[in-house]
Amino acid sequence: MKLSPLTLCAGVFFSALTLTVQAGEPNTLTKEEKADGWQLLFNGEDLSNFRNYNGEGIKDEWQVKDGEFTLTKKGGGDIITKKEYGAFELKLDYKISKGGNSGIMYHVKEVKGSPPWHTGPEIQIQDNVDGHDPQKAGWLYQLYPADTDATHPAGEWNSVHIIITPDKCVHYMNGVKYCEYVKGSKDWDEKVAASKFSKFPNFGKPTKGHINLQDHGNVVSFRNVKIKPLD
Repeated sequence: MKLSPLTLCAGVFFSALTLTVQAGEPNTLTKEEKADGWQLLFNGEDLSNFRNYNGEGIKDEWQVKDGEFTLTKKGGGDIITKKEYGAFELKLDYKISKGGNSGIMYHVKEVKGSPPWHTGPEIQIQDNVDGHDPQKAGWLYQLYPADTDATHPAGEWNSVHIIITPDKCVHYMNGVKYCEYVKGSKDWDEKVAASKFSKFPNFGKPTKGHINLQDHGNVVSFRNVKIKPLD
């Protein structure tokens, strides 16, 4: 059967549209991302790349459903990547509940009897409208704030992109640059000394560690968690 030019054009259009939709599907990597060294930390089906902080498995309060994973209630505990990372790029989407609070920590070391934030700096996650913490979403907790708010409302997805290297660390929220700093610099040390973290001698000292997602007692969901090691 001979196809008309209009039918052929329509077929090409819908094929291209299908490829575009597939490329944008959650929890997948494009060919370009794969070639660039990106790796999925969440495949949409299980949490095989994570475990509880100072634990072996993952508590039942963390649930995987419909291509996202959710802390459904308090008690799930913080979860960490099984692998440790030094220099890296991390991208993820999060959806926070109304008034909710959570966090992303990096360079976390497991210490018996101590929480993850005694070693790992935290990128804040919060409902900026109804949350109670003065530290806003996307800020490096108590250390590097942002002078803008690009977050979407509670119940909607937000996209975080962080770059962590010895030379420069950068946070982006929904494509907007939030802050830039050098971990371990004089400015960093001065800010840590003026914060609550000054009481913890190992805070911010590790240059490699786990990525940690926090149980702050509020419902929070994640998807599209991917990492590009830069070591």
